[in-house]
Amino acid sequence: MTQAKLQALAPAPALKIPQVLKGVRLLSLALNLPGPAALMRCQQMGARCVKLEPPSGDPMQHYSPTAYAQLQSGVKVITADLKTAAGQKTLHRELAKTDVLITSFRPSAIEKLGLGWKTLHRLYPALSHVAIVGSPGARAEEPGHDLTYVADSGLVPGLELPATLYADMGGSLTASEAVLQAVLSQRNSGKGVRLEIALSSAAQYLALPRQWGLTQASGFVGGAHAGYRVYECKDGRVAVAALESHFAAALCAAAGLPDSDVVSLQTQATRNGIARFLKKQTRQQLDALALQRDIPLHTMA
Repeated sequence: MTQAKLQALAPAPALKIPQVLKGVRLLSLALNLPGPAALMRCQQMGARCVKLEPPSGDPMQHYSPTAYAQLQSGVKVITADLKTAAGQKTLHRELAKTDVLITSFRPSAIEKLGLGWKTLHRLYPALSHVAIVGSPGARAEEPGHDLTYVADSGLVPGLELPATLYADMGGSLTASEAVLQAVLSQRNSGKGVRLEIALSSAAQYLALPRQWGLTQASGFVGGAHAGYRVYECKDGRVAVAALESHFAAALCAAAGLPDSDVVSLQTQATRNGIARFLKKQTRQQLDALALQRDIPLHTMA
């Protein structure tokens, strides 16, 4: 393969993230994944981030040290038992110099820790609170995890677990968005706000394309379109995303198929023809084909 082709296949350099949260101080009491992932995003946007952990630490530190290390990179971690007077003193020392507090407790646990919104707002009028919960409103006390929220949204069609933690990661993005909303509100009014983020709502948002029928088996990007599917190749798999007409035409031409109109691309005959062609190609051949014919595809082991 030529040097130019190798350069074309190389990953693009990471974009520099605007430091829109520079000078903003965040305190997180959230453990496991959604809260720390939100904090990581905010730290990447320039926020000064502090995380308060219980003496037992964050559970993720024990079941995934690699994830824990990446999530806490650039974050100042302190330890305090919030059920003790000393722990409460540490907490309020940090709150006094915090712009946005992030939590992932149930509402009842928040109240027990003395962090109800009325109390917080009275003690620290400029402080905002982003509360991550499982489900919104009256259902916030119900137990749940990523899998239950994703399943409730229709994103677990079979017996296999989802490929990633959609609700947790989607919720972390929603939480980091809420931090931005809180900071903007603070700058306009000088007062803090409370924003509730539900992981179940994040899962429902991610599930919208399925609810619209787009990713159902009969949907255009759910398998009905022959140019938007995962196929077998000679030494692995290939994800083909030749959805637009010019990409689909290039794919059909490579496979030796005469037609590439919208109707033909939704027939079993066209799918079978593309499948037969791809089954005979190696991943290396398909990578080269993608560059030569300008076809969007990605080969997998």
